[in-house]
Amino acid sequence: MVKKLKQMAEKQATSSSRLLDSALAGQVKESAQQIWLAGMGAFSRAQAEGTKVFEALVKEGTSLQKKTQSAAEDKISGVTSKMTSMAGDVQAKAGQHWDKLEGIFEERTAKAMNKLGVPSAKDVHALRTRIDELTLTVSKLSRAVPSKTARKTTMASAKPASKTAAKTAAKTAAKRASARKPAAT
Repeated sequence: MVKKLKQMAEKQATSSSRLLDSALAGQVKESAQQIWLAGMGAFSRAQAEGTKVFEALVKEGTSLQKKTQSAAEDKISGVTSKMTSMAGDVQAKAGQHWDKLEGIFEERTAKAMNKLGVPSAKDVHALRTRIDELTLTVSKLSRAVPSKTARKTTMASAKPASKTAAKTAAKTAAKRASARKPAAT
């Protein structure tokens, strides 16, 4: 009997678990069916509204592209203006440095030529001015003499004066040359 009672208890337990299993299976089946239907509805809606959504996305992309292009162009123009400004500054500084370098070169060349005893442009100019003055004086003196004999006398007296001026210029140049040469020790 005990065996029979055990068997009956087992039958009742299995039948109740079958009831629970069949109820649970029914709920799972119904839930799966609802999920399936929801997916089908979403697919249908996506098909219907897909072109509208696509067109809206294209419009947004176009407006975004225009905004980024204008921002990029603004940045490029700003950078271009800065680079132009910097190039102008660099060019101005280079010009200043070049002028300084040229001045230094001219100064050193003049010093070297002076040490060698080569007359400077100022010296040559002073000599030319002196020659012009002497020429003018000689021409005035030659106009003032009315006769040929007087002219010969004036010319004869002018020769020693010009020789004296030449000697004086030579002495001055020699003094300058000796002043430029370093003293021997």
